[in-house]
Amino acid sequence: MNYTIALAGNPNSGKTSLFNELTGSRQHVGNWPGVTVDKKEGAYKKNKNVNILDLPGIYSLSPYSAEEIIARDYIVKEQPDAVINIIDGTNIERNLYLTLQICETKIPMVIAINMMDEVDASGAIINFEKLSEVFGVPVVPIVARNGKGIEELMDAAIVVAESKLSTNNLKVFDDNITSATERIYEILNVDEGSSNENIGTFHNPQLYWKAIKIIENDEIVTEELSDKVKQPIGEIIREAEKYADGDVEAKIADLRYKFISKIVKESVKKYTNDSHVETRSDKLDKILTNRFLAIPI
Repeated sequence: MNYTIALAGNPNSGKTSLFNELTGSRQHVGNWPGVTVDKKEGAYKKNKNVNILDLPGIYSLSPYSAEEIIARDYIVKEQPDAVINIIDGTNIERNLYLTLQICETKIPMVIAINMMDEVDASGAIINFEKLSEVFGVPVVPIVARNGKGIEELMDAAIVVAESKLSTNNLKVFDDNITSATERIYEILNVDEGSSNENIGTFHNPQLYWKAIKIIENDEIVTEELSDKVKQPIGEIIREAEKYADGDVEAKIADLRYKFISKIVKESVKKYTNDSHVETRSDKLDKILTNRFLAIPI
């Protein structure tokens, strides 16, 4: 059986190191159609029937850059057999925003907590079982640059691809946003000719992901709507905007961050001052937040 497994993660999460470790010399670099962004893929060196695709480094699946559009379109439209979401273990909270968005697509996923050597040196403790319980997928600690945990990670990824294991249905949004999303989903479901049975189970994950994007005012997804659904969906969006003081996207982002904060509080024990060793993520944050050196965001 042939499988395609996509690597998705933030810039500087160690994704490229993982790709190199998985593929060795069995890789080639091209370009994604229409853009100059590198497209890297190759066969897993321990199983040539598994193709590894290294998606561009991104912070979210919102279409703000060419890299984000490429990664999002591939995950949602091409639908790989599984996604390995690489997370910088020294900065889990920042990395989990992308994780939540990948979960919303319902693509089979494995979470790889990278840079565990730095995590251990800092004195932090990560509860992998708790994270796995929350997301409903395997969570594997790794050190990509030296190959530690890589074989276990790929074993988990292949099992997930074979079983088509989906992520848990997470309770991230409040009742108002959830209701609006469900109503949009129902409209999309009927518009595409799907059965109305079991709508509450969201048996069409791609439509549910579209519903979330529509409530976030995602222009690319909204432009694809048929004319007959624009008016009823527009009414739902206006109601949501009134509830969110005119900015539903910001409201949803805030709800995601609150959910992430709760997860981190329950699953990560931070270092103490006595045990803290400055990690690469700490150093990057100093640069990014320095008043003279910071990149405008």
